[in-house]
Amino acid sequence: MPTKPDTDLFRSLEEVLDLERLALVDGDLDRLNHMVPEKEKLIGAINELQVFESTELVRLQKKVERNQALLNSAAEGIRAVASRMAELRRVRQEFSTYGADGQRSGFAVRHNAKLEKRA
Repeated sequence: MPTKPDTDLFRSLEEVLDLERLALVDGDLDRLNHMVPEKEKLIGAINELQVFESTELVRLQKKVERNQALLNSAAEGIRAVASRMAELRRVRQEFSTYGADGQRSGFAVRHNAKLEKRA
C-alpha cells in the first residue's frame, strides 16, 4: 500500500492528467506543451517508487490511456487539416482536367493576371 507521499504523487499526476484532458478537449495545444515537464517529472518520481500494483496506479493508467486516445485523435485531425491545406494550395496553383483518354492534364494558373481596360 502506498504511503502518504506516494499518494500525493499519484494525486498530483491525476490532477495533471485531468488538466491535460481539458486542454485536449479545448484544443489548447499551447497549454499542453506547458504541462509536459511537470507530467514527466511526476511519472519519473512514480517510476522510482517501484509500486507495481495499486488502485491508484490502475486509475492513473486509465486516465493516461484516455488522454493518449485524445492525443491520437488530435494528431489525426491536425494531419487531416494539413493535408486539406496542401490540397487547396495545389488547386490554387494548377488547374487539372482529364482528357478523353482518361489521362490527367495540369495547367499552371497565373497569379498576377490583370484585366486591361480599354476605352
